[in-house]
Amino acid sequence: MMKKIIVGLVVGVVILLIWQQELVSYGIMQAKGQIKVIWNARPIDDLLADSQVPDSLKQKIRLVQEVKQFAIDSLGVNDSDSYGSVYDQKGKPILWVITATEPFSLEDRKWKFPLLGTFSYKGFFEHEKALKEKKELAEQGLDTGIRTVSAWSTLGFFDDPILSQLLFRSDGQVANTIVHELTHGTIFVKDSLQLNENIASLIGDEGATAFLAHKHGAESSEVKQYQYYLQDRAKYTNHMLRGTNQLDSLYQSFPEDLTMEVKRNEKEKLIREIVATTDTLNLKTSQYQKVKNRIKSRKEPPNNTFFKSYVRYRKNLDDLKIELDNQFDGDIARYLAYLKEKYD
Repeated sequence: MMKKIIVGLVVGVVILLIWQQELVSYGIMQAKGQIKVIWNARPIDDLLADSQVPDSLKQKIRLVQEVKQFAIDSLGVNDSDSYGSVYDQKGKPILWVITATEPFSLEDRKWKFPLLGTFSYKGFFEHEKALKEKKELAEQGLDTGIRTVSAWSTLGFFDDPILSQLLFRSDGQVANTIVHELTHGTIFVKDSLQLNENIASLIGDEGATAFLAHKHGAESSEVKQYQYYLQDRAKYTNHMLRGTNQLDSLYQSFPEDLTMEVKRNEKEKLIREIVATTDTLNLKTSQYQKVKNRIKSRKEPPNNTFFKSYVRYRKNLDDLKIELDNQFDGDIARYLAYLKEKYD
């Protein structure tokens, strides 16, 4: 009897592997990439004791430690062993994220993963495999996008290291990134990527401001400069979200018998107009002047995936901010406690 059960289990596993061969292969590839990063990360204590490591980097490493402790003590994020080590990227990206949408609608291509649920992006630790996936999606007629990331959260499955490229950003951006990722390890709603990212974006923005005020004072130049950065990001983001609504209206206005060529021309015309009118934005920071100029200088205009990234990360920020301020008097710890209970 036991022999039959074992044989049945083995057959079941083999069938599952054949049925989900692509997904299993992707999971193994991602696990290998994640393990490589963790295995080669150096403990913070080793780096701080290393005379070859510049003082400027040691200062940023200590900053990450301060931000993490502040986020745990004052913001209510879950404690974890993440950010106790640093992975040296050697100046190169190590993770690429692929997104895709329909060409004449804002419907995302989605990927479903066991336990974690559905996501509208897919990550790769190998650039060639990311480009291959992007090419295959484009051959299906989809709009595609590819970008690198400076941090990510494994939701507590691993002890996430600090990626070295993060240490070259401003204090406000470092604090924002660390709080954002720690929030993912605190709140995760299955099959609700946009909600997860918008919550983490809000807590990242607000938490970094609170940290800088705690460290330097509410009226400090550090806080003011960071607030200018947030204001510029809000202006640019809202412009792109308005553009997203314009694109959605355009696509819905297309009659069924409209040719693909006319659709493409109308789409490109509107996107070029949205990008061109970023000149009307009163941007104060060099960071967002560079963002604006980089998008404008592209030979090809951005596509739907560019606009959907703003929806994915920041579309619901105003509503969440109102909830935080009106129901919790801006108290992030109380708000996170409420969200944890609500989405337990």
